[in-house]
Formats: sequence, C-alpha cells, structure tokens
Amino acid sequence: MHTIYKYKPEPVTPDFILKDCALIAIATHRRANTLKEFRDHISTLNLDSLYYHFWANLLLPHFDEREYINDFASWVRHSLSDTKLAEQLAVLDPTSFTDLEELRYQLLEYIDDRMEESEYLQWTRASKQFEFIRSHIVVFNTHTQISEPHQMADLISGMSASSVFYHFIDSRRRAQDNTDDFSRWLTFFGETYQPLIERLAAIDPYFSTLVELRQQVATAFQNHFAERTP
Repeated sequence: MHTIYKYKPEPVTPDFILKDCALIAIATHRRANTLKEFRDHISTLNLDSLYYHFWANLLLPHFDEREYINDFASWVRHSLSDTKLAEQLAVLDPTSFTDLEELRYQLLEYIDDRMEESEYLQWTRASKQFEFIRSHIVVFNTHTQISEPHQMADLISGMSASSVFYHFIDSRRRAQDNTDDFSRWLTFFGETYQPLIERLAAIDPYFSTLVELRQQVATAFQNHFAERTP
C-alpha cells in the first residue's frame, strides 16, 4: 500500500506595493471672524476638513512653525492673540484619539471652556479670518514593490515624503484598527515581526516632519534586522 501525501501550499504573503499621494485642498466657503463663529463651524465641520487642518501642513512646503502645528492653534494664536487656547489646541495629537469625531469633541471642549472663562473673546474680531478647507487625497502607483521585510529599510530611505505620509499616516484613516501600512503588511508573516511592529507603534508621526518620520521608520527596520544578524 502506498501512502498518499497531499501537498499543502505555503501561505502566500502579498507584496508591499509602494504608493505616493497628493493632498488636494478644496474650498468650503466657510469662514470665521470670531471664536464663536469658529466654534460653530467646527461643530458641524466635514471630517475631511478636520483632517486637512491637522495634517496638511506636514505636506505643505511653506510650513516652518513647529510650535503651532495645526491650523486651528496657529489661527487662535496669531489672529485672535489668545496664547492660552492656542497652546491647548497645539498639543492635540490626532493619533491619540480613536477617530476624528473624538478629536472634534476635544476641540469643542477646549473652545467652550475658554469662552466661558473670557466672554469677550467670543466676539473679538480676528485680525485675519479663518478659512475652512477640506481635503481630497489623490493616490499614485509608483510601480515599485517588494516581497520581503528585510528589503523595506532600503525602500523607506528612498521614499518621497508624501509616500511616507500615505503609508504611515493616512493609512490609519483607511484602517479600522488605526494601523500603518508597514505594520499591517508585517502581520502577514505571522508572529515573526511582532517586535518590529511594536517599534513602529512607538513612533508618534504627528510631532515630527515627514523627513524625520521617514528616518525613524527606516531606523526601526534597520535596527530590527541588525539585532537579528548573528
């Protein structure tokens, strides 16, 4: 009698396909001249607009002010001259919230508390009105892909800043579990790369430039594989 062995194929892991993107600004025709108007618009703001005012500055070449990263904090500081509220808004890290609705709630809470503290601030006219913008992301295929995690460090080092934005930041909006594309790809290889996934999870993408973020992600991969080399 002959024993018949059934061939069991190895699990297939998909290639990592490198993509690039551009964040397109679209006018909403919503404007605010006072903190009260500002607050009322934020309460009903499209989430794409909320996303734009927190993240777009990372992609804009003219951005050079690190103290007030998001547009809301910058406007409150420079157009309303309210340092206290500006500092509260400036430390809001969108990656620490479950979703953009939760972020909106915290924004409104800070603004409401500040208006209760200083009623005149509700009606003080800003030196420059705030214009609300919404965003649309356009994605490009770079026609570059890799199949093994050890290739990723070199790939990341040559990525454009906008590719880093797409795969490490915007991916969280697209994923139900708020995971970046690199970590999600690594899970296809089982538990092997769990320590690397944890390294990536420890990187905060909000308070760094995209160039700095690219280096941090590349370093996480480089260090992981250097430690595994005998």
